[in-house]
Amino acid sequence: MLETDVLVIGAGPAGSMAAKHAAMGGAKVLLVDKKSEIGAPKRCAEGVSKDGLKRLGITPDPRWITTEINSVRLVSPNGTDVLLDEEKVKLSEVGYVLERKVFDKHIAMDAARAGAQIMVKTLATGIERTNNHLIVTLEHMEHPFQVQAKIVIGADGPESRVGRWAGLKTGAKPGTMESCAQFEMVGVDMKKSNCIELRFGSAAPGGYAWIFPKGDDVANVGLGVLTPRTDKTAYQHLLEFVDTCPATQKAQPVELNVGGDPVGGLYKDLVTDNVLITGDAAGMVNPLDGGGIISGMTGGLIAGEIAAKAISNRNYSKKNLKEYQKRCQKEIGDSFKKYLKAKEYLLSLSDEELDSIADAFQNSDFDRISPTDLVKMLVKVSPKAMLKLGKLF
Repeated sequence: MLETDVLVIGAGPAGSMAAKHAAMGGAKVLLVDKKSEIGAPKRCAEGVSKDGLKRLGITPDPRWITTEINSVRLVSPNGTDVLLDEEKVKLSEVGYVLERKVFDKHIAMDAARAGAQIMVKTLATGIERTNNHLIVTLEHMEHPFQVQAKIVIGADGPESRVGRWAGLKTGAKPGTMESCAQFEMVGVDMKKSNCIELRFGSAAPGGYAWIFPKGDDVANVGLGVLTPRTDKTAYQHLLEFVDTCPATQKAQPVELNVGGDPVGGLYKDLVTDNVLITGDAAGMVNPLDGGGIISGMTGGLIAGEIAAKAISNRNYSKKNLKEYQKRCQKEIGDSFKKYLKAKEYLLSLSDEELDSIADAFQNSDFDRISPTDLVKMLVKVSPKAMLKLGKLF
């Protein structure tokens, strides 16, 4: 049986950040991932903000940046578009389109350099509690073994089992898990090579469609839908979208990614005795735009710091770990509550109402652009939004 202070399950960006900061805090750390290659397959559109990376202390590296973004195009159902350009507007929530297969390894390598041990192709299959420790059963290359850990950090994605094993009430509620499908495509005809394009309306019921450029004529083209709002799969909606979108009608897919995106906000319970959950496993996904890389890494950083502190204090109780819950709520959860209200409002709009809002946006002046700024402008141009959201923003 192996022994460690902190076992992190899942080596995505959130898990690797947790492992890195736990190790930096002096804890003995083991980071495991069920995949044979960290970062593959990718599960998102790969966009991150410059400000977010800066807050996390991560220096941009050309090895994992495919495109630097300088504008965003918002497109309504009838094709009306609103272009938000960095020359006129501060784009605080966009910055780079990543190559996740490189980026995720980069963050995991940072964890290793900080002192964490890494094991790939290692699947966690169960957790048992014994005295003041946890015994975790795993399989490495189909060979079972056990790890005794003082703290386990679950960063095992939206299908997380760690939280459930620990008795936490995790998992997305009905109607809060978007089903997503995405192609990486070549031959995409983009109006601007450094512009993210977001398309709203019935093409993606309950969500939106996106085009994230990755250099030359390559782009991530995908969408997310809420299954209660459609009788089609996300993949079927994606096929229809690429057939009808002017930018993708002549493009060809070279990769397909599918998965779930929990957009119901931060989960209520993130800790129990000896256990923390973080990243997608904790619902750290912006309900409004579906982005979760920066927020998940923020949660991972906090989890690592709190775990190292608990190891130093030799106190792994739920009461002692509650500081993690409080910090996550303040730094992530409070804003997510507002974004969830904004999303509920947007879901109530018809295609015609979205078109009229796009018309109003074309005549509006923006100083900066972020989810909060967009909603504030929405409140200004839409009487209905004023009634629903005015007090929140």
